[in-house]
Amino acid sequence: MGRSVLPALLLLAVLAVVVHGDSATTKTTTTMTRSALDTVCSSLGGYYVTPTLCLAALCSDASDPCHAAAVHDAHAVAALAARLAARNATAAQGSIIQSSSAAGADNNNATTWASCLELYGGAVPALRWTAASVAARRYRGAREVIQATQYAAPACEGVMEGTAAAAVPPENGQFSDMAFVAHAVVAYMAATD
Repeated sequence: MGRSVLPALLLLAVLAVVVHGDSATTKTTTTMTRSALDTVCSSLGGYYVTPTLCLAALCSDASDPCHAAAVHDAHAVAALAARLAARNATAAQGSIIQSSSAAGADNNNATTWASCLELYGGAVPALRWTAASVAARRYRGAREVIQATQYAAPACEGVMEGTAAAAVPPENGQFSDMAFVAHAVVAYMAATD
């Protein structure tokens, strides 16, 4: 009886070692395959950007390569963020142009829409420059430009507040979120570069 218990205990001990070893291997493999996107997004807490907000902003469009091989390192994540900020600002500007055209000839409304367009008229080319700078891994100047342009969306909302003009297009808010995340990503890269 004593002999039959010993092999059973040995078998259990070996299984415990094998199972424990497999879980450690799995844990290491999972850590090693963590994407650059996940790493960057989980590092932005100091900029008040949660991983959820970061992923939502960078991966909002199914056609964006946020999880693709194109985003193979932190620099590629930063380039994606800057590109998306420029694209979202361009979309917001286009929506404001359409909304202002539809608003008619009311002088007060025209002035209000013109103010928003002026904000985006400066932000769009600045963000295109930023996207090119980030793609070239020049983060320091790009960080300040994104920070300045991220105020275009709330300024546009402020101009529209209390006027008879139509509501600010939703692209304005989408740009606001993207600019906030892009600034955090680029600031993170500037600090770690």
